[in-house]
Amino acid sequence: MRKILHPDDYPILALVVIKILLHSWVNFFDGVFRDELYYIACGQHLDFGYVDHPPLVALIAACTRFALGDSIFALRIPAMLAGALSIFLTARLTRALGGGRYAQFTAALTVLLAPVYLAMSSYLSMNVFDILFWLLGAYLLILIIQEEKTKYWLLFGVVMGLGLQNKISVLFFGFGIFTGIVLTQNRRWLAAKWIWISGLTAGLIFLPHILWQIAYGWPTLEFIYNATKYKNVHLSASGFLTEQVLILNPLFFPLWALGLCWCFFSKEGNRYRLFGWAYIAIVLILVVKSGKPYYLAPIYTILFAMGAACLESIINKMRIFYLKPIITVYLTIFGILIMPMALPILPEKTFMQYSSFLGIKPSAGENKEQGPLPQFFADRYGWKETAEAVGKVYHTLSDAKKEQCVIVAGNYGQAGAIDYFGAKQGLPNAISAHNSYHLWGPGEKSGEIAIAIGIPKNVLENLYDIVEEAAVFDHKYAMPYERHKPIYLCKGLKASIQRIWPQFKNYS
Repeated sequence: MRKILHPDDYPILALVVIKILLHSWVNFFDGVFRDELYYIACGQHLDFGYVDHPPLVALIAACTRFALGDSIFALRIPAMLAGALSIFLTARLTRALGGGRYAQFTAALTVLLAPVYLAMSSYLSMNVFDILFWLLGAYLLILIIQEEKTKYWLLFGVVMGLGLQNKISVLFFGFGIFTGIVLTQNRRWLAAKWIWISGLTAGLIFLPHILWQIAYGWPTLEFIYNATKYKNVHLSASGFLTEQVLILNPLFFPLWALGLCWCFFSKEGNRYRLFGWAYIAIVLILVVKSGKPYYLAPIYTILFAMGAACLESIINKMRIFYLKPIITVYLTIFGILIMPMALPILPEKTFMQYSSFLGIKPSAGENKEQGPLPQFFADRYGWKETAEAVGKVYHTLSDAKKEQCVIVAGNYGQAGAIDYFGAKQGLPNAISAHNSYHLWGPGEKSGEIAIAIGIPKNVLENLYDIVEEAAVFDHKYAMPYERHKPIYLCKGLKASIQRIWPQFKNYS
């Protein structure tokens, strides 16, 4: 063990343990998140790609369910461990930058407590693994700067390729790093073969997903276009940067800002300036492309590491050592104060009062009406109740009618809820035109009878002779567009559901 761990690692391991215990506690009582239901469904349809994401998260969901079972706690173990590993890697990256024990602990502490990282580690998604891939990529680049060993380029290509199989936003990281290379003395790398071999390695690892995109007509491009045009909030540069400050904790801003300045204005940080230019380049492209603010979140682990190394250097040079415990207490207190905005640890009414007291109203980043809870919390409510409401209608049918019946959902959250919670009720899997559910098709049932939720009545009346409201689903804490949803019982299909299916595609 001594050969693996450095003495500086032991305080960091304490933070790692705190991270695991915190999320374990929350995951015992937390509700399932909308996207988790979708990833579970994707894990039941393993492929080289999906309409709105590459394959890695679906593979993780499938392997986790196979090895650990169906519970939400088990499903979230990979995300929890990835978040814990991010803390450890941030400390290692800080050490590589020359940071001592205090700098490593400070950087790791901010990654433990920053709201966006708490939130991303609280459920299974691509985002928590995205942080890891950016961190690993940055760490390898620092080693390349320091040691110039070609093996690190090969590893960098592997990390970027795997990162792309997790989330395409790794391209933002690649774009930023390339910009940083061009604008700094590191441009000499472009004359060597290894940087291009690294890019080729990443491309080969990502190739199966590219081939999948070609085979299905580039559905992700259609999804991105629709999301950018109709769903995402278009922020100005100042609005985007304001969101960065909020999602990372406004009181942590001085540390990561110090890291950014260290890149550009200090002698020690000069050799790592490419990361500063990378940050600026990624901000610009996300503003132009109307990217969501949290897309940039992974790069702040790097800036926190740089800021902590710089802070420690300043304190040591000026011999103001008494500031070290003061800053640690400051980060801890204000991190804990903001924690309820990232983790569902308060009762709903208490959270609303607390949020009002702090004057913080989190943005969903989407053009959707918000309810009493922010979308990140609201998307954890109502899914089991959705399946139960649909199940009550389904079990009013005779066995013969059940054989013909399909359950149609308006979006992947509703469909995923029916698939996940409906299995114990004997419900068939749902069909939906939304994203990858559309690719999976309508199945083989005739659809002569349908139970529909989340689909306008006038649309159903074009397909069925009889459309009757059989129930209404509601949950006071769900997102407004998920509330007061009629559940329709439809009879007398006018045309084959298999024939009309292509026209109902909804990639958004």
